[in-house]
Parts: sequence; C-alpha cells; structure tokens
Amino acid sequence: MFRKIIFIIFILIAGRTAYAQTADEVYDRYVDFNEAFLNANMEKAMTLGEQILPDTAKLKPGIRTSFYNFMAQVYEGDLQSGNAIIYYNRVVAAQPNFYVAHRALGYLYIKDISGKPANEVVVDAVYISKVKKALPHLEKAQACDPDDETLNLIKLLYRNIKDQHGIETLPARLNELKKNCEDILSPPTQ
Repeated sequence: MFRKIIFIIFILIAGRTAYAQTADEVYDRYVDFNEAFLNANMEKAMTLGEQILPDTAKLKPGIRTSFYNFMAQVYEGDLQSGNAIIYYNRVVAAQPNFYVAHRALGYLYIKDISGKPANEVVVDAVYISKVKKALPHLEKAQACDPDDETLNLIKLLYRNIKDQHGIETLPARLNELKKNCEDILSPPTQ
C-alpha cells in the first residue's frame, strides 16, 4: 500500500513538472514565432504558429490573444481567409474594442463580393449572410478610425440588402461605438 501511495505521489509530481516544462516550451516557441513574424519570415512564423496552436491554452490570456492576432495576420497573408477569420474572432472575443481586428474581419467576410460593381452583385441568402456578418465589424472600425472608403462600403452594403433603416440609424450607432476604441492589444505578460 505504501508503495502505491509513493508511486501515485511520484506520478503527480512528475506530471506537474512536465506541465510546467511544456508551458515553458510553448512560451519559448511563441517567442520564436514572434521573432519570425516581426522579421517578416512568414513561412517560419506559419510553421511555428501551427506548432503552438494545439497548446495555446498553456499561454497566458494576453499572450494568447496577441498570438491569435499575429496568427490571423499570417493566415491572411497566406490567403487563408477562413483560418484568419477564426483567429480574428478569437481576438475580438478577448478584446471586443480592438477595432483593428474588427476591420480585418469586416473585409474578410465580404472579400469575395466586394470587388464586384453594385449592379453585378447577386443579392441572395449567402450574400445577405456575409453582409450581416461584416457590417458590425465594419461599423466598429469606421467608428474608431473614420475612413471614407469604409463608410461608402457600409452604405453600399445596406443599400444592396435594402436596409434603409440601417443607413438612417448608422450615425447614431457609429457615435455609440466610438466611445470604446482600442488600437493596441493589451500588452502580453508572461
């Protein structure tokens, strides 16, 4: 019986030590990932980032959010919009007022429809769904960093889905949204 108790205690201590080392290893890979990203070595950043993804729970929340933001940018640069959307959404979930991620999400949601002239856009259920996903993000970005191009796009999207009320109430929504804007992620801490 005494041997079983010692064995269980040994396993628990070893498991705890292994977890700490694994968390440290994940953080070390994050540091390497950051360096590759900042040096514009996107191939290396992609490789390192994909190694980190299964273990992001071992990163502290601020670091995890920063990692997701950089990973979204890596995927966006690699033309993997679906993956970029996943990670920008995680950034927005963690920091809802970080309008930079909102802008990226808004444009990614409408990426395949935005290049067409308004008279060539086929307004169907898929189009309306994409527009309705994009609009809140575009509006947050517009409220925090006004831009004529984004404003015109928002109005065009409302016109295309025949939502006159959305256009009419836009100034009030933008005014409310601009009260809480962040252009920098909270600094990651280890």
